[in-house]
Amino acid sequence: MSATYELRGNVAVITLNNPPVNGLGHATRLGITQGLEKAEADSAVKAVVITGAGNAFSGGADIKEFGSPKAMAEPNLLSVIAAVEASSKPVVAAIHSVCMGGGLELALGCHYRVAAKGTQVALPEVKLGLLPGAGGTQRLPRVLGVETALNMIVSGEPVKSEMLASLPGQKLFDKLVDGDVVTAALALAAEVADKRPLPLVRNLKAKHPNADGYLQFARNSVGAMSRNYPAPLQCVEAVANAVYKPFDEGMRLELVAFQALMLTPESRALRHVFMAERATSKIPDVPADTPVRDVKKLAIIGAGTMGGGIAMNFLNAGMPVVMLEMKQEALDRGVATIRKNYEAQVKKGKLTQEKLDVRMGLLTTTLNYGDLKDADMVIEAVFEEMGVKEKVFKALDEVMKPGAILASNTSTLDVNQIAAFTKRPQDVIGTHFFSPANVMKLLEVIRGEKTAKDVLATVMALGKKIKKTCVVSGVCDGFIGNRMIEQYSRQGGFLLEEGATPEQVDKAIEKFGFAMGPFRMGDLAGNDIGWYIRKRRYVEQPEMIYSKTADVLCEMGRYGQKTGAGWYDYKPGKRDAIPSKEVVAMIEKVRAEKGITPRKISDQEIVQRLVYALVNEGAKILEEGIALRASDIDMVYLTGYGFPAFRGGPMCYADTQGLFNVVASMRRFQKNPRDDAKFWEPAPLLAKLAAEGKTFS
Repeated sequence: MSATYELRGNVAVITLNNPPVNGLGHATRLGITQGLEKAEADSAVKAVVITGAGNAFSGGADIKEFGSPKAMAEPNLLSVIAAVEASSKPVVAAIHSVCMGGGLELALGCHYRVAAKGTQVALPEVKLGLLPGAGGTQRLPRVLGVETALNMIVSGEPVKSEMLASLPGQKLFDKLVDGDVVTAALALAAEVADKRPLPLVRNLKAKHPNADGYLQFARNSVGAMSRNYPAPLQCVEAVANAVYKPFDEGMRLELVAFQALMLTPESRALRHVFMAERATSKIPDVPADTPVRDVKKLAIIGAGTMGGGIAMNFLNAGMPVVMLEMKQEALDRGVATIRKNYEAQVKKGKLTQEKLDVRMGLLTTTLNYGDLKDADMVIEAVFEEMGVKEKVFKALDEVMKPGAILASNTSTLDVNQIAAFTKRPQDVIGTHFFSPANVMKLLEVIRGEKTAKDVLATVMALGKKIKKTCVVSGVCDGFIGNRMIEQYSRQGGFLLEEGATPEQVDKAIEKFGFAMGPFRMGDLAGNDIGWYIRKRRYVEQPEMIYSKTADVLCEMGRYGQKTGAGWYDYKPGKRDAIPSKEVVAMIEKVRAEKGITPRKISDQEIVQRLVYALVNEGAKILEEGIALRASDIDMVYLTGYGFPAFRGGPMCYADTQGLFNVVASMRRFQKNPRDDAKFWEPAPLLAKLAAEGKTFS
């Protein structure tokens, strides 16, 4: 049952029971209304308590019903709340643990509310490109005041119940309790059983001492911060309606806005992201109940930028880490950098000195492989060269205990070949962290041909523990993210030769929504990294063509921010990208040598070539089984490469544009004599889906 009914004396208790967060699916909504009807018909019942089983009152909508007819089937949440309000007997919400979205809207429809301390309270709909659609924008300002309610609705962030209960004049909670919330709710139900009239939130006023001024300030500030997202400003207008319009009119306008936002590409993209993030952990042949290995102690090989950043993830999670280097000076530098990073957090108030000391206390260092023998897992973060990896993994194979997981932080190399350097390929896996590893959310988990299922399950669970979005990838050169970004970068180079400047390309894709364009990104990562990969490509894949400009740039010693000069110039100590006359002259020289007459290139062409390059390579990756699903590719780009969330990732964006139109654009790019016509042949999967009128998702 999704909602149970029981009598406790003369009080009916309706318990939501739809794990894991008591989502308000159709069966649950039906259970609530049936329970209310049963209580109404029983003369012995004097009051009703609504609560949630397990670890939540209710987290809101049932994500299993997202986008399906059941989501709005009657009784929908509006009808349920109307039934609660219409009850002739007092209805008390016993709120605990999690009370979010529709769960909070349901509680606001009750006559009384008792909350347990520590309850997370939120209206997070804005994070899905929506606004609360069952009265949240109308009722919350009436119980918390306009400013507090608007801040919660626009941010979507959870607030602790005790913080809300401490606000002067708040009418959200009638009682805040330390003990059992249902017991407290039963006591309140007995106390109010005969009180009439029953209080309704809808009858309260949404107040602010200077509503006109505050709401205009909110419009200005929210509009400036949510340029590509329509929902936050709609939230402001909905709350304004709570102030200025009758309740029923405000409710009508809230529903109109909610339905309009549901149809926006931004909301569709954000809802896709919400579901995609949850799908990444689902591996078809590795059940959720697969036993995992016990990982209590980590070893890290390499104390450089990447090794130190990886170590911080585990120190933050309270796990002991031993870090190995070949020279003491390198170890000292690595430890000093970790300490410096933590000290910067202390200065910003994000970390206490006590926690800094605890984390640094979990870190030990060594120059001896033998000191790693007790570690349950080791992550190698050494130079990206197969010969170096071979030496490391052969040494690890000798010293690591049986059952220890051996992971490589390689960003492009063959994990199967690395595994073959050991006598235990089943224990080898790739863990591709993104730089800076202590900040970036993405972790590509590379599954080798012989990687054991329990090793994969363990690493996925460990990734969750260190708060990463883990995406499984098969083995190929560059895996998902770097394989695709190479095609994106190649297009950037061709655009330079054809007539664009680094600044124009970067500005066009940043206007599209990327955090950073390809040339600013290259300067940040180091242009020499791409140069090293291209040199390998010239030997292994001589048919793959590149613009000459990137090689010439590196030959000039312009590696990026670390050398103070790359595609842009940089002033010492600053990261501001300054257009470089020297680079423009270099590009013009390359064009002249190749006999290219520059042409004017539109921003639309720049965006389409860069993004559709990702899409075409992504389709190949999907067809080859390197990625499990199109949404996994989207998550890689959203969490690791700065793709705009409001566009949902490259594969989702292609779906919204229509795959027929994407393929038509690719056919057009094939005719460009300065581009790579072979690359623009649509991937077979993409061509098939486009011909059938289907989408990746």
